[in-house]
Amino acid sequence: MDISDATIALSALSQPSRLEIFRQLIQAGPAGMPAGAIGEKLEIKQNTLSANLTVLRNAGLIRNEREGRSIRYFADINGLSGLLSFLLQDCCGGRADLCQPLINDIASACCSSDGDNGGVARC
Repeated sequence: MDISDATIALSALSQPSRLEIFRQLIQAGPAGMPAGAIGEKLEIKQNTLSANLTVLRNAGLIRNEREGRSIRYFADINGLSGLLSFLLQDCCGGRADLCQPLINDIASACCSSDGDNGGVARC
Protein backbone atom coordinates (compact mmCIF):
# COMPACT_ATOMS: atom_id res chain seq x y z
CA MET A 1 0.00 0.00 0.00
CA ASP A 2 1.25 3.47 -0.81
CA ILE A 3 0.40 6.84 0.70
CA SER A 4 -2.37 7.45 -1.84
CA ASP A 5 -4.10 4.14 -1.02
CA ALA A 6 -3.68 4.74 2.71
CA THR A 7 -5.20 8.21 2.39
CA ILE A 8 -8.23 6.78 0.57
CA ALA A 9 -8.67 4.05 3.21
CA LEU A 10 -8.33 6.45 6.13
CA SER A 11 -10.71 8.89 4.47
CA ALA A 12 -13.26 6.10 4.05
CA LEU A 13 -13.00 5.27 7.75
CA SER A 14 -13.21 8.91 8.83
CA GLN A 15 -17.02 8.97 8.55
CA PRO A 16 -18.81 7.50 11.62
CA SER A 17 -21.31 5.28 9.75
CA ARG A 18 -18.62 3.80 7.54
CA LEU A 19 -16.42 3.14 10.55
CA GLU A 20 -19.35 1.37 12.26
CA ILE A 21 -20.00 -0.70 9.13
CA PHE A 22 -16.35 -1.69 8.87
CA ARG A 23 -16.16 -2.63 12.55
CA GLN A 24 -19.36 -4.67 12.21
CA LEU A 25 -17.85 -6.59 9.30
CA ILE A 26 -14.62 -7.17 11.25
CA GLN A 27 -16.71 -8.61 14.08
CA ALA A 28 -18.71 -10.77 11.66
CA GLY A 29 -15.49 -12.51 10.64
CA PRO A 30 -15.27 -14.82 7.65
CA ALA A 31 -19.06 -15.32 7.51
CA GLY A 32 -19.57 -11.67 6.58
CA MET A 33 -23.05 -10.18 6.58
CA PRO A 34 -25.81 -9.58 4.05
CA ALA A 35 -26.31 -5.91 3.25
CA GLY A 36 -29.80 -5.94 4.76
CA ALA A 37 -28.55 -7.33 8.06
CA ILE A 38 -25.88 -4.62 8.27
CA GLY A 39 -28.50 -1.93 7.70
CA GLU A 40 -30.86 -3.41 10.29
CA LYS A 41 -28.17 -3.89 12.93
CA LEU A 42 -26.78 -0.37 12.53
CA GLU A 43 -30.13 1.29 11.70
CA ILE A 44 -28.86 2.73 8.42
CA LYS A 45 -31.23 3.38 5.51
CA GLN A 46 -30.66 1.24 2.40
CA ASN A 47 -29.58 4.07 0.09
CA THR A 48 -27.16 5.49 2.68
CA LEU A 49 -25.83 2.00 3.41
CA SER A 50 -25.28 1.31 -0.27
CA ALA A 51 -23.29 4.52 -0.73
CA ASN A 52 -21.17 3.80 2.36
CA LEU A 53 -20.49 0.21 1.30
CA THR A 54 -19.35 1.47 -2.10
CA VAL A 55 -16.89 3.91 -0.51
CA LEU A 56 -15.46 1.16 1.72
CA ARG A 57 -15.23 -1.28 -1.19
CA ASN A 58 -13.50 1.28 -3.41
CA ALA A 59 -11.04 1.92 -0.57
CA GLY A 60 -10.12 -1.79 -0.52
CA LEU A 61 -11.42 -2.32 3.02
CA ILE A 62 -14.36 -4.59 2.22
CA ARG A 63 -15.36 -7.02 -0.50
CA ASN A 64 -18.68 -8.49 -1.55
CA GLU A 65 -20.15 -11.65 -3.05
CA ARG A 66 -23.52 -12.04 -4.70
CA GLU A 67 -25.72 -14.72 -3.17
CA GLY A 68 -28.72 -15.08 -5.41
CA ARG A 69 -30.65 -11.84 -5.06
CA SER A 70 -28.67 -10.49 -2.11
CA ILE A 71 -25.11 -9.35 -1.59
CA ARG A 72 -22.96 -10.46 1.34
CA TYR A 73 -20.18 -8.15 2.53
CA PHE A 74 -16.92 -9.09 4.22
CA ALA A 75 -14.07 -7.15 5.77
CA ASP A 76 -11.12 -7.38 3.40
CA ILE A 77 -8.41 -8.57 5.77
CA ASN A 78 -5.76 -8.04 3.09
CA GLY A 79 -6.81 -4.40 2.79
CA LEU A 80 -6.74 -3.94 6.57
CA SER A 81 -3.38 -5.67 6.78
CA GLY A 82 -2.01 -3.41 4.05
CA LEU A 83 -3.23 -0.30 5.88
CA LEU A 84 -1.82 -1.41 9.22
CA SER A 85 1.47 -2.40 7.61
CA PHE A 86 1.71 1.00 5.94
CA LEU A 87 0.97 2.82 9.21
CA LEU A 88 3.47 0.73 11.16
CA GLN A 89 6.20 0.64 8.52
CA ASP A 90 9.51 1.49 10.16
CA CYS A 91 7.68 1.72 13.49
CA CYS A 92 9.80 2.90 16.40
CA GLY A 93 12.85 3.52 14.23
CA GLY A 94 13.30 -0.18 13.60
CA ARG A 95 13.36 -1.07 17.29
CA ALA A 96 11.12 -4.13 17.42
CA ASP A 97 11.22 -4.15 21.22
CA LEU A 98 9.44 -0.77 21.27
CA CYS A 99 6.81 -1.90 18.75
CA GLN A 100 6.04 -5.25 20.34
CA PRO A 101 3.60 -3.89 22.97
CA LEU A 102 1.58 -2.24 20.19
CA ILE A 103 1.55 -5.44 18.15
CA ASN A 104 0.52 -7.42 21.23
CA ASP A 105 -2.34 -4.97 21.89
CA ILE A 106 -3.59 -5.35 18.32
CA ALA A 107 -3.43 -9.15 18.51
CA SER A 108 -5.13 -9.15 21.90
CA ALA A 109 -7.95 -6.90 20.70
CA CYS A 110 -8.47 -9.14 17.68
CA CYS A 111 -8.89 -12.30 19.68
CA SER A 112 -10.72 -11.00 22.74
CA SER A 113 -14.28 -11.76 23.62
CA ASP A 114 -16.81 -9.08 24.38
CA GLY A 115 -20.47 -8.68 25.17
CA ASP A 116 -21.32 -7.47 21.65
CA ASN A 117 -20.32 -10.83 20.25
CA GLY A 118 -22.13 -13.05 22.74
CA GLY A 119 -18.89 -13.74 24.60
CA VAL A 120 -17.44 -15.53 21.58
CA ALA A 121 -13.83 -14.89 20.68
CA ARG A 122 -13.44 -12.91 17.48
CA CYS A 123 -10.39 -12.73 15.24
